[in-house]
Amino acid sequence: MLGLKKRRRVQIILLAVVALALSTALIGYAMRDGINFFRSPTQVLEAPPGPAEVFRIGGLVEEGSLVRGEGTEVSFRVTDMNASVPVRYSGVLPDLFGEGEGVVAMGRYDGSSFIATEILAKHDESYMPKEVVDALKDQGVYVEPEK
Repeated sequence: MLGLKKRRRVQIILLAVVALALSTALIGYAMRDGINFFRSPTQVLEAPPGPAEVFRIGGLVEEGSLVRGEGTEVSFRVTDMNASVPVRYSGVLPDLFGEGEGVVAMGRYDGSSFIATEILAKHDESYMPKEVVDALKDQGVYVEPEK
């Protein structure tokens, strides 16, 4: 009788371990397309991603590069003060979007320009996405705003 209880307990533990491993594998597989990596313009130009890879690019909107097209089409350049990448976007821009401001865009790089599907801009005059600040600090061009 004792052997049967012990065997049943071992079977339940093994089943739980298999279920946990399977669920972890499924979650990892499902998230592989949901994770979007952030890159600076320098990183994009040094190691261009494939045309099917969705990622985020961030930096500052280059002064004098913002061109509004027909309808909701807009083009501009994202810079990290070391390199810049042209961006094309069709859609409504955030209210706080502007030249010289921090921006993060999600989309694909086609080899010559970044085709954005989503544009995120700063929240207020002192906010800049952490990733953009880190990339600018790495380039040695970020100056901490005065408070």
